[in-house]
Amino acid sequence: MSSRFRGCFALTWLLGCAALLAPSGVRAQDQAQYLVADPVDFDFSPLVHSEIAQASNKAEPGTENQPVKVTPGESKAAEEGSLAKAAQNPIASLISLPIQWNSTPNTQWAPNLLDPNAKRNQTQNVVNVQPVVPFKVSDGLTLVTRTIVPFISQPWVGGTSIQALGDINPSVFIVPTLKGNFTVGVGPTVVLPTATDSRLSSGQWSAGPTGVLVYTKGKVVAGGLINNIWSFAGDGKKSDVNKMLIQPFLNYNLPKGWYLTSSPIITANWNTPDNKGWTVPVGAGFGRVFVLGKQPVNASLSAYYNLVKPEIAGETLLGDWTFRAQVQFLFPTGS
Repeated sequence: MSSRFRGCFALTWLLGCAALLAPSGVRAQDQAQYLVADPVDFDFSPLVHSEIAQASNKAEPGTENQPVKVTPGESKAAEEGSLAKAAQNPIASLISLPIQWNSTPNTQWAPNLLDPNAKRNQTQNVVNVQPVVPFKVSDGLTLVTRTIVPFISQPWVGGTSIQALGDINPSVFIVPTLKGNFTVGVGPTVVLPTATDSRLSSGQWSAGPTGVLVYTKGKVVAGGLINNIWSFAGDGKKSDVNKMLIQPFLNYNLPKGWYLTSSPIITANWNTPDNKGWTVPVGAGFGRVFVLGKQPVNASLSAYYNLVKPEIAGETLLGDWTFRAQVQFLFPTGS
């Protein structure tokens, strides 16, 4: 792991702590059960988008298992093009550090049954720091690890907010090298009750299977990710966990590292009565891979309309729109 990667990670950790871990003046209350931000209902699950869930539009199947390199003297356009392909290759030996910000304005902290004065006038913010480290086991097998570290600013009573580290979510994907247009990755995912404020934690140790299937042809990359987690230990006063995540994605690659993308995160809480625990967003965005000085970067912006929202006490508390911005630092060999 390069010293530049460790430096970026340390800087990101400090900035995240400073921005989101400021002391809150609100004490823990029994009303925490009404929080909008249940740790798996939103974007705390892994977004396997550019490291596992995409394949290069020009890559030859089964030939991209070597470490990604930057050649000295290579033109910036050529470097950006090769890095764009590497960032979309599900078996690329490429360390990366994505930092993803999700913002949902017009969110209500609790139903009016609990707080008659509650209004849809607050904003939920989640910053996910997601280090990705691949390990080449052999010519036919790669392990890709991703750990989601969420920093949360959650609407709370009286126009205040809770600011804390959320539950950490590590995953491991086993990615075999396949010939043809399909790529698959399977493995375990775990959610750890690490939140620094109990109101933002599931309070449970949870785990389950996760898998991704990708189809690549020409400039189009399409597929989907799915996982389901169940709680197996934890705080007996907290509810059991049984939740699913589905992430379909469609990407269209353009010249000079540009691309169009759509990757909504659909979640379902199976423990919600009357099957009203679904979140179904629809939307799209765009992005580009470029070189900033000597640092390769993959940046994207997107917006999603929450077509279906979970109900709590007969009300939908989540805002209508979620905006997502992501900056991903790439660390190819020789950069």
